[in-house]
Amino acid sequence: MPVDHIRYDILAQAALRGVVRTVLADAAKNGLPGEHYFKITFRTAAPGVRLSERMRAQYPEAMTVVLQHQFWDLAVRDEAFEVGLSFGGVPERLAIPFDAVTAFLDPAVQFGFQFETIETQTADESNAAAETTAQPARATSRPAAAQEPAGALPAPTPPEQTPSGPDTGAGAGGQVVRLDRFRKK
Repeated sequence: MPVDHIRYDILAQAALRGVVRTVLADAAKNGLPGEHYFKITFRTAAPGVRLSERMRAQYPEAMTVVLQHQFWDLAVRDEAFEVGLSFGGVPERLAIPFDAVTAFLDPAVQFGFQFETIETQTADESNAAAETTAQPARATSRPAAAQEPAGALPAPTPPEQTPSGPDTGAGAGGQVVRLDRFRKK
């Protein structure tokens, strides 16, 4: 099996994270357009994630935040974004690096995608891995399928608890999906 020295999987994932960055930057500048809102799942233990110990204890692995009606001070930088949210009536300020994001969904237009953790390897390690695995890790992305319930992330992410509250996002590992799913048929 040929070795991917270019690492298209990493490049595709970086491009999709750029989509999240661009959309959030526009929302920070202009507000949410129309009926759009965002569900963002992230790994709470990822490097650079900043949230209170109370929230980290409640969501030790992953959580989903909803940016819809009750959020404030959205600030977007190249590597991360910060936002104010209320959890159980307690205001919190979260800092989330884009590398920690595992899923993004805009339920208003049924568009979203998931990310996988991609291990970076040297060429020798890639050759050894190619001999033992059939598929390298890939960035996963796809619009929400028409047969899924409106607003649902691709399985196995559970539905949200409340429109303005957190979600566990426990199954954020995702599945491998080909990019040709973006094409309309």
